[in-house]
Amino acid sequence: MYTIASRVGASQTGADGNMKLISAIDLMQDCSMLWMESEPSFANFLSSNHLGMFLLFRQAQVIRLPRYGERVRAATSIYQCKGFYGYRNTFLYGEDGAPCVKSWGIGAFVSRETGRMVRLPKEEMEKVVLDPQLEMDYGDKRILLPPEASTSLPAIPVRRNDIDLNGHMNNARYLEAAMELLPQGRPVFGFRVEYKAPAKLGDLLYPDLVEAGDRVSITLSSKDGQPYAVLEFSLGA
Repeated sequence: MYTIASRVGASQTGADGNMKLISAIDLMQDCSMLWMESEPSFANFLSSNHLGMFLLFRQAQVIRLPRYGERVRAATSIYQCKGFYGYRNTFLYGEDGAPCVKSWGIGAFVSRETGRMVRLPKEEMEKVVLDPQLEMDYGDKRILLPPEASTSLPAIPVRRNDIDLNGHMNNARYLEAAMELLPQGRPVFGFRVEYKAPAKLGDLLYPDLVEAGDRVSITLSSKDGQPYAVLEFSLGA
């Protein structure tokens, strides 16, 4: 398990005095990436073979959001690593030591040269330290859109600030863009995201939204209808 400690600052806090959900996800994602520091042999193998880890799916369960000034800790761990995929938990803990946000995700090993998924040798995967899978509500990694008619919304441009070190739109920025489309005043209790294709600078994301009870589904697609990401949010009243 790899952990980083932080404190909720003003730039991470919303008008209600709580940490913004997107700020929590940013911190958890940073922890997931910095995890590589704890696996230098594995990191060297990926680098020397021009491979990267790309997120395919993430689910998060929100118990509560930490308050301004609260000391928090993000922790990430790999619980399964096989073939093309790695499975990890990343939790955000509050000052009381209890989980505030729980998440799990699936990443794929991808060639930076061809963009294709690569199966890692068994001997390399066996070097990675595995931890027990943590307790949370695990949903299906496949998001099925509800049958209700969708509403098409104005296109969202991919900004320079959205691009990360991999040269495409950062995973959390899809979530941030989609959350701006949610009904105001309804807290997010959880979400699932399927990442389909990487958007790049200058691309436009065309949102389609379906609201069905406490669920809101949002698809962010290209102009020709190819999805970049499919998201499902669980909302409170």
